[in-house]
Amino acid sequence: MKEGKLNRSDFLRGAGGLLAASVLPISLVEIACGGGGREKGASNEGFTFAFISDPHLTHIKGTSFVRNFDSGLKKAIETVNLLFPKPDFVVFGGDLAQLGKREELDHGMELLSKVNVPIKFVIGEHDYYLDLGKYWEDKISKLQYSFDHKGVHFVVLNSILTYEPWVRKWKTPEERMNQMARLDNPQGSPFMVGDEQIAWLKKDLEKVDSKTPLVILSHSPLYKIYQPWNFWTDDAEKVQTELGRFDNVTVFHGHVHQVLYNQIKNISFYALMSTAWPWPYPESYQRDKNYIPKMTVFMNRQDPFHERDGTGWAFVNMENGREEMHYKLWENKDRVVKYDDKAGHPIDSEYQLPESRILPQTHY
Repeated sequence: MKEGKLNRSDFLRGAGGLLAASVLPISLVEIACGGGGREKGASNEGFTFAFISDPHLTHIKGTSFVRNFDSGLKKAIETVNLLFPKPDFVVFGGDLAQLGKREELDHGMELLSKVNVPIKFVIGEHDYYLDLGKYWEDKISKLQYSFDHKGVHFVVLNSILTYEPWVRKWKTPEERMNQMARLDNPQGSPFMVGDEQIAWLKKDLEKVDSKTPLVILSHSPLYKIYQPWNFWTDDAEKVQTELGRFDNVTVFHGHVHQVLYNQIKNISFYALMSTAWPWPYPESYQRDKNYIPKMTVFMNRQDPFHERDGTGWAFVNMENGREEMHYKLWENKDRVVKYDDKAGHPIDSEYQLPESRILPQTHY
């Protein structure tokens, strides 16, 4: 291993001294199976990609930004650049900005320009609702697209659209952005993928063999958890229907800022952590019914008063279309969540049984 670099195997085993001593708010995903299913000429070459999500860079005035949120993103970038061998690419999971300002997006892109591998971008609602994604499309990325990489088909969806009457009801773009940026807002509106994009998804998948590993990248979870906080995609079931014929589908998403996993039929769902801050679990706020997956064992918070608490990183090993998720929490014990064939869904390797859980896992 070269000096100053992280060997990929060390990184994946969490054995690197740098990893043990620092907060690394990224995820590294290793596709060990490659894939391509039965497609002629399909590759089975393994590869990795890293995942950075939800930095929420916040402009104060002039060239000043909120320090802690900048710090989280910078740590992620530094970590990606230390990996050796390099990941094939980085997925950015959305919410680069807090209020969609050009200053915030430009600042974020300046920081991300230091990443030494290509980046695949997913847009979040904080990037979108000031100008409905125009600056993002002009300067950063398409809002929806797909690509193939070493036998795996990836699809990026813009999952934070909403109903047109709500979009048009506000007097100014700033008012619309501020309304959508609030977590607990009775004036908000649920996210959706939309019929036009679902039709695009259907057409995109027509050419893909059902045995091909399929990875969907979105910002909001493509299922319903808690509507008052917009942990919710209103037309998620329509998207799930389009994914139904594939043997193994994995959805990675941001937005919820916490350890969260679920299984719906053939689809495994994993939330990625934020580089900025954690959200509490909806069970802590009983205004309306929540649909937190019963299989999820909550994140153990080490020190809720520390600015880095609840942030962290994770990596995934995928083999034969099944995943093993390693969550790394700030100054906390690792969590390993992997698909269990007998149970038919992901389970936590240590804390899944209720009697094995520790007190904070029932609090947050």
